[in-house]
Amino acid sequence: MSEHQPVLVDAVVDGLALVEDGWYVDGTYGRGGHSTEILARIGRHGRLLALDKDPEAVADGLRRLGGDPRFNIEHAGFEDLRDAVAPWLGGRALSGVLLDLGVSSPQLETARRGFSFAEDGPLDMRMNPTTGQTAAVWLARVRPAELVRVLRNYGEEPHARRIAAAIVRERATRPLASTRQLARIVSAAAPASARRSETRIHPATRVFQALRIAVNNELEALEQALRASVEMLAVGGRLVAISFHSLEDRIVKRFIASEARGDPAYAGLPDIPPHARARLRRVGRLIRPTDAETARNRRARSARLRIAEKLAQEDVP
Repeated sequence: MSEHQPVLVDAVVDGLALVEDGWYVDGTYGRGGHSTEILARIGRHGRLLALDKDPEAVADGLRRLGGDPRFNIEHAGFEDLRDAVAPWLGGRALSGVLLDLGVSSPQLETARRGFSFAEDGPLDMRMNPTTGQTAAVWLARVRPAELVRVLRNYGEEPHARRIAAAIVRERATRPLASTRQLARIVSAAAPASARRSETRIHPATRVFQALRIAVNNELEALEQALRASVEMLAVGGRLVAISFHSLEDRIVKRFIASEARGDPAYAGLPDIPPHARARLRRVGRLIRPTDAETARNRRARSARLRIAEKLAQEDVP
């Protein structure tokens, strides 16, 4: 299994504008690449809380960084950020929040997790394998129309209806149980042009993305985490988000734009109530990995990083 390589590390720590005594949250520990770099750049009074849904990631964090008194890790997803972070903060405000929305290399490369069809494994796909329904259970129960919607909206799959019909036909005769089984069904259902072009991604790639998002409620979790992050940030605190596909990036981009604009119903008025004022300002432009980083780490190629800063109300026009 390859070592997980964190994406855009320098851009992340620069974007967080780390201060020595700041309190920070890494919303997805993964295998600790970003957490390790944050700890290397804060002082002895600084603190870092990492979250992760995956108990294997939590165990890794305790093993690698558990001896550092500045570090804590909780078995929780970033959608639980408010509940997980508030007791740790003890009334303080956060100096920065990092949301890394990717899947770690160990998760992708461990066949029993079911995230990839590179090797055969059970159709699981849960970020937290201790709770919730697996992809196999979800596929056995989902209505055909909902399956089409998920493939189209979450996977941006152009042949969603055709592929969904093939999946429904297959499950009528035998359970959908393994990653290779699902990949074969999708590949057979895809048009010949999608199968024979060597420059295209595997026909099942979008389908696996869509199912993973649905099984883990990833887009809803992201929206919850973004809202909680802004509420818990100190004035001048930074929100840094790394996304890996257009659906996530669109949510982050629109959220920052909305929070930087405030309630449009009050636009142009001389006295805007606090609840309707802008709470964020965008910092810089979209950041993508360099060619050199993409050459070192192929999984970095689709990464998109956005940064925002919490505003003081007197800074709001």
